[in-house]
Amino acid sequence: MNKIVVDPGLRKPIEEYDINIRDIVRREYLLRGPCQPIGHVYLKKIQSGRQRSFLESWFKKYPWLEYSISRRAAFCFYCYLFKQPRRGDNFGGDAFTNEGVCNWKNATQIFREHVGKVDSLHNCARQHCEDFRNQRQSVDNVIQKITKEQWEEYLGRLTVILAVVRFLLLQGLAFCGHDESRTSSNKGNFLELIDWLKMRDEGTKILLDNAPGNNLLTSPFIQKDMCEACAKLTTKVILDDIGDKKFSILVDESRDASIKEQMAVVLRYVNDKGHVIERFLGVQYVPDTTSAALKGALDAMLLAHGLSMHNIRGQGYDGASNMRGEFNGLQRLVLDENPYAFYIHCFAHQLQLVVVSVAKCCSSVTDFFNYTTLIVNTVNASCKRHAQLAQEHHDNLVRGLENDEIFSGRGKNQQTNLARPGDTRWGSHHKTLKDQNIVHVVALIGATLQKVKDLREHGWEEIFEGTKRFCAKHNIIVPNMLDTTVARGRSRGRGGQLVTYQHHFHHEIFNVVLDQLIVELNNRFGERSTQLLKCIACLDPRNSFANFDISKLVELASIYDADFKPYDLILLGEQLETFIHEVRNETKWSSCNDLGKIAELMVDTGKDGDLDLVYRLIELVLILPVATASVERAFSAMNIIKTELRNKMADDWLNHRMVCYIERDIFTVIENDKILRHYQDMRKRRIQLPHSSDI
Repeated sequence: MNKIVVDPGLRKPIEEYDINIRDIVRREYLLRGPCQPIGHVYLKKIQSGRQRSFLESWFKKYPWLEYSISRRAAFCFYCYLFKQPRRGDNFGGDAFTNEGVCNWKNATQIFREHVGKVDSLHNCARQHCEDFRNQRQSVDNVIQKITKEQWEEYLGRLTVILAVVRFLLLQGLAFCGHDESRTSSNKGNFLELIDWLKMRDEGTKILLDNAPGNNLLTSPFIQKDMCEACAKLTTKVILDDIGDKKFSILVDESRDASIKEQMAVVLRYVNDKGHVIERFLGVQYVPDTTSAALKGALDAMLLAHGLSMHNIRGQGYDGASNMRGEFNGLQRLVLDENPYAFYIHCFAHQLQLVVVSVAKCCSSVTDFFNYTTLIVNTVNASCKRHAQLAQEHHDNLVRGLENDEIFSGRGKNQQTNLARPGDTRWGSHHKTLKDQNIVHVVALIGATLQKVKDLREHGWEEIFEGTKRFCAKHNIIVPNMLDTTVARGRSRGRGGQLVTYQHHFHHEIFNVVLDQLIVELNNRFGERSTQLLKCIACLDPRNSFANFDISKLVELASIYDADFKPYDLILLGEQLETFIHEVRNETKWSSCNDLGKIAELMVDTGKDGDLDLVYRLIELVLILPVATASVERAFSAMNIIKTELRNKMADDWLNHRMVCYIERDIFTVIENDKILRHYQDMRKRRIQLPHSSDI
């Protein structure tokens, strides 16, 4: 199924599939639906002296219509799947399945003539499609004559199996066991959980034990189909929430337990309530990690979910060259196709690079981290030394609690292991990074720089006194600050310059570290000086929108000329005047110090409709990515689901499980009935689910 091609211009004809799997392929295409890239910018070309292109509105008028991005042509979904042997004339029969139609001048006439009369090839294909979808009217189902009691028992068994599947998906547990035979003492989580349910509920035991031998619903194929149905409906909820909104992509790659490179994609958008949302779209195996290969995988994933590359308004990656390369990286390839997909280097990753650089800025700091690494290695290499350190830590906590130096509470004073410092370990990761917007983050960077400068000028005495108290508490000898030592980088034996300890600690370490920190923050976060972020800074709501500048905000909107037409820019200026007047004079806005809260309040008060252009501008700013922490958390989930003991997990199976595990808040509220209906439609089943009117 992972070889099913979404783009109708790239598919191979249905007749070329083996006859034994042809219906399976048809059913998979029916589950995916016609290829209708909503939001795509359809290329115009001159026809009869005018610029013409495909119109998105045709999708609603002709639901069977498909559009091929590769061929820039229209196709017929029904005819591709169920076109019957040709009999007589049918306008454009082959064109709608082979070459595609690209005559936009007379498109509606061509579409109507293709549909034709009641007995046309198109209508025959449509009727075959409807009959194929309705499994309850199939010959096998009619001959079986399933009774009401059999329906109810089948539905009951499915419900029990789905409950087990839900539990295992949400907990990230393995399904199968090493030995699933009847005599096995451990048949795996799936079968063991079913046995556990049977032991505790007599009705469940009777229901499952009396099932026909060919309809036990416990095979691995059933488990995977059920899992796929759960994942597909979870993703559908996300896609329905996005609709035709603009969104940003956050992409990263990582190696799984089977040494395969997996590309994870997260979408960032603003929902109908004004909340900034980041949702996991999926993970895709990429055998080649070049930028071109990643772009191809990203295109395929977006197209498979009905998302258009032209609706992207932001990109977020880490610092890998194949991702962020200015000339050949993934971000450049996306920008070449969509110039409004602005690239933002992950702020958390840049902050980590700042820390790494500062840690290497002078020999004293470098030595400190080297000694730390040696201590960690020494302690962790011996169980005895590790236990001694843990006991010492425990005794210190007890003394602190008895002396009221520290306080107890949930999550406090937990026993932990020593962490080895590393250049790629993101100490800067924090759960709130997911909820930050770029206006707030840029303001935080500016505030941090100012605090570091203040610390350099006025913070030495306070830090020095705190250091002396620490040394006294732990019996560490503090040298006389007036005594002399060799200046940094000099040798005493070669006539090195002598300086006081006060000068050494204050000027050669303290000031050097802070100076390097200031330099690195300015260099790493150069985005603050770009025109885009200069304009965005005008939306900072702090101090009653002190930086608000209508001309710069109109300039920002002009950068997004695909979303703001020339006339919109004139109206935007007027709406911005109304907006700033309200937020500065009405008390309900005074407590909003974050742009995200402004968007939520605009939706709550209906201002997103009254000041629609202002809200559109705020929405575009909010979806700009800040950090790829959501993608990193997806890889953490991958390491829970696909372990060394489960390293043979197929790619689709991994993707489906990750979707349900990561987006559990959506998955848990999806109704059982919807999942079971989708499961039934995935392939031909021995028994069909009854409709409510039949029970």
